[in-house]
Amino acid sequence: MPDYIILIVPFIFGVVVGSFLNVCIYRLPLSISIVSPPSSCPVCKGRIPFYHTIPILTFLLLRGRCSKCSAPYSVLYPFVELLGGLSAVALFVRFGLTPELFSYFYFVAVLIIITFIDFEHQIIPDVLSLPGIAIGLGLSFFFLPIGFINSIIGTLLGGGVLFIIAAGYYLITKREGMGGGDIKLLAMIGAFLGWKGVILTLFASSLVGSVIGVLFMATLGKSRRTALPFGPFLALGAIIYLFYGERLIDLYINFATAPLG
Repeated sequence: MPDYIILIVPFIFGVVVGSFLNVCIYRLPLSISIVSPPSSCPVCKGRIPFYHTIPILTFLLLRGRCSKCSAPYSVLYPFVELLGGLSAVALFVRFGLTPELFSYFYFVAVLIIITFIDFEHQIIPDVLSLPGIAIGLGLSFFFLPIGFINSIIGTLLGGGVLFIIAAGYYLITKREGMGGGDIKLLAMIGAFLGWKGVILTLFASSLVGSVIGVLFMATLGKSRRTALPFGPFLALGAIIYLFYGERLIDLYINFATAPLG
């Protein structure tokens, strides 16, 4: 059996979970239950039949529109489902069929939800980050390779660093420059990735965020005061560490210790 055939199973699993992530992204900011009521059109409120809930495929067959009122659906729906599928495949390739696969898939799934909610609403719901911290600590005790102590240190470092930065910024400017949601998110990242993950996540997210921020301001002209949420950049930095962190650290150590000349 060709290797790529094996990847179909995690891909299907990922896109199915991705469909549920769409529910969370839409409902959590509105304080609507993610379990009830069943899926319905946000425009006409008509119930979506189960055979119209097939991830990605239904969107393509219906040309991105409601089957009852023809209201257009956002292209983000199939994009999130595709992202879920690709994430599952990437994690399967990275970790194989192991407890780490399912642990980190939960982690990445939460990061996906947080990213889209923060972009749209500039909030990071506590219902995602706080249980994420507890689950990360628990998984580190049983499954994750970082170990429980490293997870505790990462949680304290992640939450503590951003808290100090936010408090210092407020003391200097008398304005809030970072929300509590970002602090809790980095604490969750530390619970899953440990203290090294916190450091590289902060570095990568600050670097990418600065570049995007400069480009964003350059294109907005007079609207330069529009704020960019930091949560999506933290999520991106965490995913970079999850897949490439150890290699990036080794490259840095080799570069830093290389003899001059």
